[in-house]
Amino acid sequence: MSRRHRAERRKVLPDPKFADETLTRFINNVMTDGKKSTAERIVYGALAELDKKPLPTNQNVDEATAVKSRGLALFHVALSKVAPRLEVRSRRVGGATYQVPMEVRGSRGVRKAMEWIIAAARKRAEKKMRLRLAAEIHEAANDRGAAIKKKDDTHKMAEANKAFAHYRWR
Repeated sequence: MSRRHRAERRKVLPDPKFADETLTRFINNVMTDGKKSTAERIVYGALAELDKKPLPTNQNVDEATAVKSRGLALFHVALSKVAPRLEVRSRRVGGATYQVPMEVRGSRGVRKAMEWIIAAARKRAEKKMRLRLAAEIHEAANDRGAAIKKKDDTHKMAEANKAFAHYRWR
């Protein structure tokens, strides 16, 4: 591991259908065994399913995105709702390991949200992955579902370990 400098973040090209970099990252997370065209078919199919569902009324949705695709608007709402604000990280101090609550950077929060939505979708009972993904995104946009529960559990863990917040350094 080199100590000279951090690796530069790679630029991700926007996806061909909606020209959205976040959606490209999501497609890359859904992808298994390098099968990107299959992952694109799954994600675009899920967004097509979401186009049929109504937008959540209690959320201010970006109108430009909603005009382009209601599914894409729901996707962005779900990501913002699932992204954690706090997490716990292990710190070893004097022979003891503490779970120290820390704030989550924006990009890491979005990454975690994507992982949790995909993991929750894979555990669902629907037959096709696009249907599972669409259902999980829709539930997350409406503050329900396994991904939202995962975020709430993470926040509860951070709240429970608030006493160790003074170990937060680095």
